[in-house]
Amino acid sequence: MEYNNNVIRRQDRLLSNEGVLSLLRTGEYGVLSMIDNREDKEMAYGVPVNFAWDGKESVYIHCAPEGRKLRCLGKNASVSFCVVGKTKVIPDKFTTAYQSIILECQAETGLAEDERRKALHLILEKYSPDHVETGKKYVERSFGRTNVIKLNIIRWSGKSKRMM
Repeated sequence: MEYNNNVIRRQDRLLSNEGVLSLLRTGEYGVLSMIDNREDKEMAYGVPVNFAWDGKESVYIHCAPEGRKLRCLGKNASVSFCVVGKTKVIPDKFTTAYQSIILECQAETGLAEDERRKALHLILEKYSPDHVETGKKYVERSFGRTNVIKLNIIRWSGKSKRMM
């Protein structure tokens, strides 16, 4: 996994490595962008999703056992994942303060049951920390109709504009 900000044009707006890690831990949602090959035509497809970072080199996303995301990934597992943190429009300055990270990833599906369960628990702990025990029961009841996508992070970059 490589933290690479060399491709960012505005080097004065780099988000620190610590800022990227914080946003990976706390970001509310991310946008998963893929290529959808439909009718011999490549189309861009992006969808906002909840996610949990494993604290190492992967991000997990839950989904249904079938659908457009899985069809896209079955044909091309190279994806982009964008997380936007705090934003604030500053009308009188005609700008926006923001934090964002972009992850270049290789998606993986067909995970073993134990890894899927672990991923669902990470998502549960992130989004429902006060309801973990009830959530574990929910995970077990819905496990058969829930799939998990693992995004193996290859490279990341981060950007911010501070005006707050």
